[in-house]
Amino acid sequence: MSTGNMTDSIGVSIALGMIKTVVCAYDLMTLPIYTIVQQPWQRSRARNKIRAKPVKEDNCYSEWRRVESPPDHLMLHAETIDSLFMQTSKLYADKKCLGFREVFGEEDEKQPNGRVFRKLIQGDFKWFTYSEVNQRITNVARGLYLSGLKPGEPVMIFSETRLEWFLSAMAAFRLGASIATLYATLGLEALIHGINETEVTHLITTYDLLPKIKSIINKLPHLKCIIYIEGPKRPDLTDFGSIELISFTQIELNGSSSKQSIQFEPRKGDDQAVIMYTSGSTGIPKGVIITHKNILGTMKGFYAVAYNMTTDNIYMAYLPLAHVLELAAESFFISMGIPLGYSSPHTMTDKSTAVKKGCRGDAPVLKPTIMAAVPLVLDRIKKAVTENIDAQGPFMKSFFRFALEYKQYWIKNGFQTPLLNKIICGKIKAMLGGKIEYMVCGSAPLAPDTHDFIRNTLNVTLISGYGLTETAAGATIMDFDDYSVGRAGPPLYGLSVKLSDWDEGNYHPRDKPNPRGEVIIGGDCVTAGYYKNPAMTDEFYKLEDGKRWFYTGDIGEIYPDGTIKLIDRKKDLVKLQYGEYISLGKVETELKICPIVDNICVYGNSYHDYLIAIIVPNEKALRGLAKQHAREHLSLSQLCKDPVILDAVKKILVDRATQVKLNRTEQPAKILLVDDDWTPDSGLVTAAMKIRRKNIQERYIDEINRLYNILGSSVQSA
Repeated sequence: MSTGNMTDSIGVSIALGMIKTVVCAYDLMTLPIYTIVQQPWQRSRARNKIRAKPVKEDNCYSEWRRVESPPDHLMLHAETIDSLFMQTSKLYADKKCLGFREVFGEEDEKQPNGRVFRKLIQGDFKWFTYSEVNQRITNVARGLYLSGLKPGEPVMIFSETRLEWFLSAMAAFRLGASIATLYATLGLEALIHGINETEVTHLITTYDLLPKIKSIINKLPHLKCIIYIEGPKRPDLTDFGSIELISFTQIELNGSSSKQSIQFEPRKGDDQAVIMYTSGSTGIPKGVIITHKNILGTMKGFYAVAYNMTTDNIYMAYLPLAHVLELAAESFFISMGIPLGYSSPHTMTDKSTAVKKGCRGDAPVLKPTIMAAVPLVLDRIKKAVTENIDAQGPFMKSFFRFALEYKQYWIKNGFQTPLLNKIICGKIKAMLGGKIEYMVCGSAPLAPDTHDFIRNTLNVTLISGYGLTETAAGATIMDFDDYSVGRAGPPLYGLSVKLSDWDEGNYHPRDKPNPRGEVIIGGDCVTAGYYKNPAMTDEFYKLEDGKRWFYTGDIGEIYPDGTIKLIDRKKDLVKLQYGEYISLGKVETELKICPIVDNICVYGNSYHDYLIAIIVPNEKALRGLAKQHAREHLSLSQLCKDPVILDAVKKILVDRATQVKLNRTEQPAKILLVDDDWTPDSGLVTAAMKIRRKNIQERYIDEINRLYNILGSSVQSA
């Protein structure tokens, strides 16, 4: 260490020591006051609260149910999503319901690295009241009928999340039709499959996705009408053959101006509402048949946790509506009188890719109090905040670490830290508008340290949940007073969870100290099955004790308070050469937290005794590592192959693996750095950004074989 660096280090230590002394004195003086005002024993009591119990106390195979029941509400008695909305629209008639930012134009902006980003010129949020939205739904429903859509038929929605997506779905429900959904980022093969399997005659999309549809138009024999949502650019409507193209605005106008008498056909709870195509981590996406009762069952479960939320809240909607979590969340918040402001990952913050320099992102304009997220988004927020703090020098880096440890200590003891929240959290919170209070995370397990980091730096109530498309997003969710990490809460109200043996993985409900096994979910949220696939439906759905159950393939552990922790996944298990079973998902979850890792896929071969990690490195972090090892002159591609850099990255992973207590066999012995973008378009991740393990292995088969010293291109599957 140079003399200058040593002097700086000593200076930082002295300054930090002085701050700690002042903080200690402050704690001694204010602790009695904080104890009286904050009553920390109440939070401590909540930690020990029993949240769910087995129906049969002495039976380890018994189903578990939530202990507490919610107060009465409209949604507890509704039969369909549309009937619930019509009741809600009367209750909150003149209150804000749905909002969006008008786009006045767009322009391309070239970045220093040569990439071109589309930048949007946006206005303020424009709002529609509940009564206005209700009328628009009726108009669109009439317009869809006049375009040829009949009750009982599905209409395909192929679009990013936006206000018109929700209007289209609700209009289909009001008409007595249903919807089918496809992610806007799906590849052409999956798109053709979904449209043809459902045999839809009508498709709703956006102006910018029309070229994608046009490229496959000759492969869609059933399609008769395309309804496109307009944008700032005029779309090319030529070369669509005999298919009718009509704008969303015209559909709505036709519905509002027509004098024709149209009789809607109200649905029942068991009627099909959605054919939702999963993003598909393997093979082509499969459609899941979701009924009105399924979605309402999940909404009722959400209500039991969030019934104290008021209409003063605002929800920022940006996750894909083609994902069941977002569809259930939006339906729930609207039923609670909480307005929705539409956003997208490209326009969310001031620094988002589609926000023009000097303009504001959606969150600073909307100032939401509630948002949903997936672990990948929260991991990226954590990395961005950490990198920003580290760039401010050694003192800020040390002070920030101390502040987080300090806050975590008091949080665990039942206290809040209002002064620290104002000094530290305010600036970070401003990225999301400054008023965020609640965040819910789903789609995949959230790493405990990310959970603590986001909760502490943003000063929010962050809860994790667990669910699947096959259970309409319903399964478990944390309570607001649950401060644990690494768990997904107890079963939702009205649903049941039980465990079954999985001998191959050595998981059993009779395990001590806590029962473990495959998670099985039962109740109203369990969907009708896979569309046109009775064999797969019979494999995963079972009728037992008069209740419909879904076998998830996820491995869970149930704690004494009734909360569940997901600990493994059947299809992620690999057996190495000497018989050791390794959970690839577990290893990936722990290692992706490293700042050097943007994404990771771990591979294991049954004929070898070690794992390989395929890593998309974080370029900024990799450049920093290159500078430390005098490799800054190398390109990104060269850095990914440089032996010195590979050794340095491997050491970072090993240090992290040791820190989180991964076994030796769980620690990747070799790594492969790749400079590719893992995007849904590349086929290497799903639209929900989950890795497609098989596709990744096939893409890098030659490199994997080289690392395993295998000749040829025939990696044996584990």
